[in-house]
Amino acid sequence: MSGMTSAALFTAFRTIVVKEIRRFTRIWVQTLLPPVITMTLYFIIFGNLIGSRIGEMGGLDYMAFIVPGLIMMAVITNSYANVVSSFFSMKFQRNIEELLVSPVPNWVILAGWVCGGMARGLSIGLVVTLLSLAFTSLSIHNLVIMVATVFLTSALFSLGGFINAMLATKFDDISIVPTFVLTPLTYLGGVFYSIDLLPEFWQGVSMANPILYMVNGFRYGILGVSDVNPFVSLGMILVFIAVLTAIALRMLARGKGIRH
Repeated sequence: MSGMTSAALFTAFRTIVVKEIRRFTRIWVQTLLPPVITMTLYFIIFGNLIGSRIGEMGGLDYMAFIVPGLIMMAVITNSYANVVSSFFSMKFQRNIEELLVSPVPNWVILAGWVCGGMARGLSIGLVVTLLSLAFTSLSIHNLVIMVATVFLTSALFSLGGFINAMLATKFDDISIVPTFVLTPLTYLGGVFYSIDLLPEFWQGVSMANPILYMVNGFRYGILGVSDVNPFVSLGMILVFIAVLTAIALRMLARGKGIRH
């Protein structure tokens, strides 16, 4: 136990979150603008140009079909990127040692960084959602499932970014997972197509992709269509969050990658 009062714990948590928010808003040209431009290009190229030739997907206009997946893609990549870059930078500059010698418990440290990552991921998601309205009209089918899916997914990938930052020993290490894991899983996660179009074997393979459940859960919340049961999607996300939280707290307790 840290011996800190509830007010002190909240102050420590709030300080980390505010620091993270100020960090990515201060350099918004690098953190907020690029993903917005990228998503705009996706809307134009895949939605307008290619989508006009495809017509419908899953009984919906193709532009409307891909919008939930593109929003989720932006949330995933930015939640992950914010935490992995921020925490590793503190490791690299050795500023993290000041936090480690403080009485702040590990769960507060983890919660602060995760919420900071969620703030960036959800902010980008909101901007992309507003941007998508210029290309198509959206209606909310199930608000609870939509909000729960996007918040839990943002938390999950913030946790993933935290673990990656703890394991990384050089700046190159923080780009390996996004490049070789997140990007392929996202593109194969049903963002641009329904898995019903795939042969039965590849449908089974796709079901092993965790991002498929997140994209389809969010799509169900907005459009009311999904390749998987949305409650199964939420259940799987919660299981992943529990596992990654346990791993992250264990690594913090052991000082993995931050105590030498």
